[in-house]
Amino acid sequence: METTRSAEPQRTAAEQRRRELLEAADRVVLRDGPRASMNAIAAEAGITKPILYRHFGDKGGLYRALAQRHTDALLGALRSALDAPAERRARVEATLDTYLAAIEARPQVYRFLMHPSDDSAPATEQGFDVGRHSAPLLRRLGEELGQVIAERVDLGPDSEQTARIWGHGIVGMMHAAGDWWLGDRPCSRERLVRSLADLLWGRLAEAGDLGDGPGF
Repeated sequence: METTRSAEPQRTAAEQRRRELLEAADRVVLRDGPRASMNAIAAEAGITKPILYRHFGDKGGLYRALAQRHTDALLGALRSALDAPAERRARVEATLDTYLAAIEARPQVYRFLMHPSDDSAPATEQGFDVGRHSAPLLRRLGEELGQVIAERVDLGPDSEQTARIWGHGIVGMMHAAGDWWLGDRPCSRERLVRSLADLLWGRLAEAGDLGDGPGF
């Protein structure tokens, strides 16, 4: 019993230290984006790199911790948008806008999580495979959104499976469209939200065909 009580402050201190290190990593990522290095993060935290490795193992471990931190926050915001007291179309638009606003507000964090660093990264970190880690992040978003849809929308027979398909499909659409938009800025965020909501709302099914071919 005494051992358990004495171990609790140590766990609390370790968790606090981990939070502080993640906050330092966030500051470096906001500044450097995908080029954020373990050396820079350790310097920002005022520690040596071996101490950083002790907490996270390697850059992959740090990446996973940052991904969970930001994914948890994003999922909370998406749930709030889906649960807002509004008409369904307005909630769909609010959910899309929440995702796009998040990547627009912190583009360097988004690029760190979704895009590999370039050749200017330190040689010891050039082999870090962001894609190997970002795929589980997108899968998690898809599963979570599918669960939210299943809990809130009656899709009839096989509702749970349909909701999972929709969840992953919507996340894939948001990610691909958001990645393109963040890089090129071809239109306003409001226009993108409205157009994606139109697609989800069945506008494709209602649209007429152009030309003499059989149509899409």
